[in-house]
Amino acid sequence: MDLSSTVKHGDARAVAPAGNLHDAATISARIERLPFTRWHARVLSVVGVVHMTDAFDALTIAYVLPVLIGLWHLSPGEAGLLVSGGYVGQTIGALLFSAAAERFGRLRVLRWLLVILALGSLASAYAPSYAVFIALRLFQGIGLGGESPVSATYMNELCPAKIRGRLIFVLQSTFAVGNLIAAIAAMWLIPTYGWQVMFLVGALPIVLAAILPRTAPESPRWLAINGRAAEANRIVEKIEQSVPRDQYAQLPAPRVVQTPADHKKESFGALFQRGFAARTLVVWLMACCGSLTTYGILVWLPSLYRTVYHLPLNVALRYGMLSMIATLIGTLVGIFVIDRLGRKKTFAIAFLGAAIPMLYLAFAGTRVPAEQVSVLASISVALIAIVQCGIYVYAPEVYPTRIRARGAGAASAVTRVSSVIGPMVIGALLTYLSVEAVFGYFAFVSLAGSIVIAAFAMETGGKTLDEIATETTATADA
Repeated sequence: MDLSSTVKHGDARAVAPAGNLHDAATISARIERLPFTRWHARVLSVVGVVHMTDAFDALTIAYVLPVLIGLWHLSPGEAGLLVSGGYVGQTIGALLFSAAAERFGRLRVLRWLLVILALGSLASAYAPSYAVFIALRLFQGIGLGGESPVSATYMNELCPAKIRGRLIFVLQSTFAVGNLIAAIAAMWLIPTYGWQVMFLVGALPIVLAAILPRTAPESPRWLAINGRAAEANRIVEKIEQSVPRDQYAQLPAPRVVQTPADHKKESFGALFQRGFAARTLVVWLMACCGSLTTYGILVWLPSLYRTVYHLPLNVALRYGMLSMIATLIGTLVGIFVIDRLGRKKTFAIAFLGAAIPMLYLAFAGTRVPAEQVSVLASISVALIAIVQCGIYVYAPEVYPTRIRARGAGAASAVTRVSSVIGPMVIGALLTYLSVEAVFGYFAFVSLAGSIVIAAFAMETGGKTLDEIATETTATADA
């Protein structure tokens, strides 16, 4: 329903009748009607820097590992455990801290995660042995895994529907920037100062943990459903006051959509109850197919160039870097198409587009020159990057506020597990079959993702989070 009167700019905005549930609905309605403001830009910038530090810390191991292999005389298996330990921690963190964000708030949990990232990185710089280092990788991985779903949930709850997809894609693009910064820093710092300096730089997020509350507020939606409507109201007032007066005067009255009792606390099992099961399965399959393809290609391509196409090491690494650049390009493309085409079309087309080059390579195999393989693989990776970033748009959207962070965290955990499984599957295919089977595997997984999205995904583009939550209720009641 529409409120009977438009709220005046800068007043107390006493538009919500008494009652926690209706306060939450009104808070949400006031957020949804606002345009993009300098307030949104400031918060997005701060959370983007948080996301960038996550990417830097996550990729640091890739650049210090060659040094550690020689320093500690690690076998390939021991080196692999260092990487896997981080992924295990990320899976735990995605589940653990997304649940914590439901209970303690999005911003408070983000601060905890920054402290874990910083302490884990600082301690890693002084790790005395391999055993201690792998334990620290697990510890820091918990922080790395929790940051992405909590940040995505937080920004989803602050953004109005008409620009929500684009802003989350902008947020995800900062992760690619963080990867690039890590690569540049490693080339500059490690040869001069040693491997420890990368982890010392990675401890800087402790500064962000201190300044975050001064630059970004708690999610008003989370505050409202947790009995803190007055705090939520003050935050929304600040956002409203950042809108120019003439523009604010032309805004429509808040359109309140009544949703289920969002104040109720839910367990992990709620992701499969009351109309959520189908959405959860679609999100998980999307995350799984996207991650199996992305990490499989990015991790194995340089090795394929060396062992199958017999390229010199410097050329193989250069071709591998093209695929890294392609992921950034794909993310930037997603910014412009996600809200224009909608979620369902964007993801289905991206999956299908990624499958076609891989299908061609599956039949052509080694008859295709390495240069063409690099181009085709980069096209696939760029398109799959749209899906990978889109998970953090779509997963938080399909759940109501009370389980939004938990749902996003579960999807992120699926991504982490798949990132471990994908490279292992490719290793087995190369061992027992051929490179053509590897490309066929990529094509099959991407096609499966396209079919799942086209057949079963719901369209959330342009809809408010409350409208999506109401659709869930209607499905459950039907």
